[in-house]
Amino acid sequence: MRDVKRTNKRAQKAKETRQRILAAALELFVQDGYGATNLQDVADKAGVAVQTIYFVFGNKRALLKELVDVTIAGDDEPVATMDRPWYTDALAADTAQDMLRAYIAGTTSVLERVAPIGRVLEAAVASDPEVAALWPHDVDPRYIVKQGAAKALVGKPDARAEMSVEEAADLLYGLLSPELYLLFVRERGWPRERWERWVGETLRAQLCSDQASLSRA
Repeated sequence: MRDVKRTNKRAQKAKETRQRILAAALELFVQDGYGATNLQDVADKAGVAVQTIYFVFGNKRALLKELVDVTIAGDDEPVATMDRPWYTDALAADTAQDMLRAYIAGTTSVLERVAPIGRVLEAAVASDPEVAALWPHDVDPRYIVKQGAAKALVGKPDARAEMSVEEAADLLYGLLSPELYLLFVRERGWPRERWERWVGETLRAQLCSDQASLSRA
């Protein structure tokens, strides 16, 4: 029993150390840029030895990869976006309108986290071509997530009859993009509530039947 407790304590401590390193890296990458930040800076910010970062992550590119993945997910649990409760619950809604409402709320929470790291990633790819190789190029994970949502949506009773999965996925992909979110929320200063209301009204007009839109009005 004592060994189990000791093992659990070590695992918890390792998790906390990993989280401190990721938080420090996010702050410094956003503040100073990926290229200008070295691992010693991150170690000093996190209060750990730089060797600890090398042991846990390997190198700065791997640290960035983990940071992006954790930021998108919202935690370091090994659960894919399409298996997360906010996603599965939204897709299980009875109507397209209810699904969009829940799906937009969940996606906006992801966009709030991803927006700062997105610019860091763009700059990192520009300064270090090997960073781009950390993610697959034959598929777009974000599109796969939107395609899954589109398949569920077009099967709802109030979905627009002529809407194809491909077109619905394209609309979700484009309107719920980090770029558009940044344009309205960061550049134009829209509060989250205004963004969700606008993107919800826009997507409902495109994806839901006219009768459904009228009944909502």
